[in-house]
Amino acid sequence: MSDGVQAFLTEWHRIVSEKDLAALPSMLAEDISMGAPPYWAKLQGRDLVRHLLGLVIHTIEDFTYQREWLDGNELALEFTGHVGEVDLQGIDLITLDEHFAIRNLDVLMRPVNGVIRLRETIAPQMAEYLSRGGGSVA
Repeated sequence: MSDGVQAFLTEWHRIVSEKDLAALPSMLAEDISMGAPPYWAKLQGRDLVRHLLGLVIHTIEDFTYQREWLDGNELALEFTGHVGEVDLQGIDLITLDEHFAIRNLDVLMRPVNGVIRLRETIAPQMAEYLSRGGGSVA
């Protein structure tokens, strides 16, 4: 594993565990794209993705990374947590750019009732953000 990837992982785990949303933008490329289970289309841009990630970090309780798979600048991070009484399991598929910032993030999550519960919790907050001109989600 390269020093850049190791530094990214150390800081990413710190940000998530400490819920340090102020440090989050430094980890995201300006033109980041994110595929998130509650949305059909990819989210585009640092501000929109940062906002959604902030909501997710504060909504999923006991969020814990379990395992990691690495292939150069491609990472797969398995996580667990819960929303209310509904358990979640998922994988963050991350592609880092040449500066070790996230260029692409796709989130795979199960079970479906967990995805539904997560969407029910964050959708109103995302809608409010979007109505204030924070971007758009298809």
